[in-house]
Amino acid sequence: MTGRRMGRRSNVMVSATAALALALAVGLAACGSSSSSSSSSSTSSSTAAGGSSSTPGAGKPPITLGDKNFAEENILGALYAQALEAKGFKVTLKDNVGSSEIIYKALSTGRIDMYPEYTGVLLSAVAEQKTNPTSAEAAAQEAKTFLEKHGSTLLDTTPFYDSDALATLPSFATKNNLKSIADLKPLGKKAMLGGAPEFATRQEGVLGLKSEYGVDLTFKPIAIELAYKALESGQVDVQDVFTTDAQLLGGKFKVLEDPKHVFGFQNVAPVVKQSVLAAEGPAFAETLNKVSALLTIQAIQQMNKAVSIDKQSAATVAKQFLAANGLG
Repeated sequence: MTGRRMGRRSNVMVSATAALALALAVGLAACGSSSSSSSSSSTSSSTAAGGSSSTPGAGKPPITLGDKNFAEENILGALYAQALEAKGFKVTLKDNVGSSEIIYKALSTGRIDMYPEYTGVLLSAVAEQKTNPTSAEAAAQEAKTFLEKHGSTLLDTTPFYDSDALATLPSFATKNNLKSIADLKPLGKKAMLGGAPEFATRQEGVLGLKSEYGVDLTFKPIAIELAYKALESGQVDVQDVFTTDAQLLGGKFKVLEDPKHVFGFQNVAPVVKQSVLAAEGPAFAETLNKVSALLTIQAIQQMNKAVSIDKQSAATVAKQFLAANGLG
């Protein structure tokens, strides 16, 4: 999920034991719009009876928000759900619904009403588009156009982008002179490539690696949460990872360059049924867009670290981030 839109600068310092430092780091300087909420609630329930301006969701129909089956998606789901709840909307959060193909089907069949999605993945895995857009903006527009033909729409995209990437151990990269994905071609089937099962059938995956780079490694399905363990233990030589993974911050892994952008443009945005937007009123989309605007690359990397490495819950990390930004 390659993308542009460099996020706003922020001072990011997270201790392993304090998620609040994480929240403050991205914080209030990242986006001026957060100043409009001067008070925050520690609960998600409405404190006002009826539809006051502070609880525009009061009396609106309940909605079900889904997310996909990895930590970053769990964080995104928690952020969007809690922000809506703070405005009085009634939200049921369904974690770990599945891959893009699965969760979009859940949206289409009415099991969920919205979910966070990566624009490029939606185009390749759901819309089955065979060519990548030429920019992040084009990816968002093409994704929105596709969705609106099928009764949904795309809200504002995040400043951060998260693309797939191929990582390996520095020792393996040095031994085989690996700098970019193209350098994998001579290794052929003797090298083992790990990735989630769906990586084998996606253009932004094994199919694109073959068509764009001529790279044809032996593929081994690896659960997303086991990606780095598979590399470190030698189960695979090269592994599909995400560019926002906290594990990449420490220099233990080498990420190969993708000069042909086979992994596309991958900013995140809520995918929402158009009927839901109409029923919930303008504050629904406004709230979601405020959350998205705060999600810089620094913010999401540090929240990923808090969940994946420091073992805090996505709900806890989301709560403290939103509270620090006046959206909790």
